Amino acid sequence: MHIAIAGNIGSGKTTLTKLLAKHYGYRPVYESGNNPYMNSFYEDMRRWAFNMHVYFLHTRFKQLVDIRKENPNIIQDRTLYEDAYIFAPNLHAMGLLNTRDFDNYIQLFELLNSFVQPPDLLIYLRGDVPTLIKQIQKRGRDYESGIRLDYLTSLNQRYEDWIAEYNRSKLMILDVEEINFADNPEDLGTVINKIDAEFNSLFS
Repeated sequence: MHIAIAGNIGSGKTTLTKLLAKHYGYRPVYESGNNPYMNSFYEDMRRWAFNMHVYFLHTRFKQLVDIRKENPNIIQDRTLYEDAYIFAPNLHAMGLLNTRDFDNYIQLFELLNSFVQPPDLLIYLRGDVPTLIKQIQKRGRDYESGIRLDYLTSLNQRYEDWIAEYNRSKLMILDVEEINFADNPEDLGTVINKIDAEFNSLFS
């Protein structure tokens, strides 16, 4: 079983990954914590956008390839799709990723994506921008301190557009404005019940 968690910056992906991995005994798969381009990207997005996204692409792809060799049950924090369908197109539209680099990146993504399977269940964490900002400030990561409001807003819209057309696997949408799985055990229980129901439908 492969559960993937998608959502904008600050939506709670890592927290939910940890909680679900603990509950189900699945292996958590996180984003690489030592991206050498992250700090540079937030200081100068135009200069480092291509480098950072190629790094994300190859590390996520390698994660999936390595995991599939062992075939364990996994909970994945952020998907391969989000860089290609959300973040890279957003930077291109903002003029921070030139068309030559963007086209090169998308072609590389399409090639790598042809070798991996989609998750069995995609969980999308939907959140309003003020909530995302609050969460970003709460966790206090230095490299995120310069994230712009218009950047988060445009990402949110792209997430909504992507999810509206997503059809690769089962999809569950959780509104983080209405459910607090991080601090409320009852809310987490509600999420787990929803996932169990999806499991039952997958194997029925």
